[in-house]
Amino acid sequence: MENPFPLPASDRRRIWQGILFSNLLAALVFALIVVGRRVGFGAVNQLTAVTFLLLPLVMGLICAWFWKDTNLRFGRRLDWTTLNTLIALVLSAVVAKEGIVCLIIVSPLIIACMLAGVLLGIPLFRRRSNRLNASLAGFLFLLFLNDVLSRHEFTAQVGDTLLIKAPPAVVWRYVAAYEPITDKPDFWLFRIGMPRPVNSTVDGYHRGAGRKCNFSNGYAFDEVMTVYEPGKELEFVITQQPRDPEIMGHLDILKGQFLLADNGDGTTTLTGTSWYRLYVFPAWYYNLWAESITRNVHLEVMAQIRHLSEQAAR
Repeated sequence: MENPFPLPASDRRRIWQGILFSNLLAALVFALIVVGRRVGFGAVNQLTAVTFLLLPLVMGLICAWFWKDTNLRFGRRLDWTTLNTLIALVLSAVVAKEGIVCLIIVSPLIIACMLAGVLLGIPLFRRRSNRLNASLAGFLFLLFLNDVLSRHEFTAQVGDTLLIKAPPAVVWRYVAAYEPITDKPDFWLFRIGMPRPVNSTVDGYHRGAGRKCNFSNGYAFDEVMTVYEPGKELEFVITQQPRDPEIMGHLDILKGQFLLADNGDGTTTLTGTSWYRLYVFPAWYYNLWAESITRNVHLEVMAQIRHLSEQAAR
């Protein structure tokens, strides 16, 4: 990476002015979001493309305007844009109390959009065309209004299967409730501190009984078992979930299901499915992460069920 710092004083001043004013804009937008939520303005109850696409793009354009009279090459623009992204993420962690995992997830999108704004600003501001710049500003404003006033809903489900070398009657013992997981996680987000499933407990073994799925940070999902067919199916709905800054509040788990299929040879195919709703957009980006996280929660739990079942079968 090129060293961005050995520059003339005038260039350094312009660079830091771009970083300062772009982050002031971001702070203003987030302040408006907080105020809007407090007064019950429904359009800001979710973090949409305005936050994660348009805002970083405009931040990049602001930087480009301040940097237009400097002689920064592409490599140095990338360096400074990366630094600006890091500053914005640190401010999000300090002011908005966002968790480390959230910041890791959002960082590729932020830096890509901010860099796009920086690069877009090079031809725009060198031409010094007020008509073109006004047209761009109007276009971005229309995108802003369209996104804020549009209805944002996204629900999805993800399912996984696992072969267990034990009959359904044995596997069923560990589906509703299972002992604490002691193995180290394979999923990299769990390894860096994202809460992972530890164990499940139940109030009773029947339909309508309460169930808890406990996580490594002490949080628990409160559930009610709505389908309880021994050896075949367990389904539960989530009645209460933690507001963890890492994921919760951006993603709600709605319900879960375990299906057991007897393979007729002493083995069982276990299928775990979860339904969830996203509150962060664009969905095409965040669902990649949501699906991966949900899938790895499944695999942690199902691997423990397999371990306990096969141990009991032996």
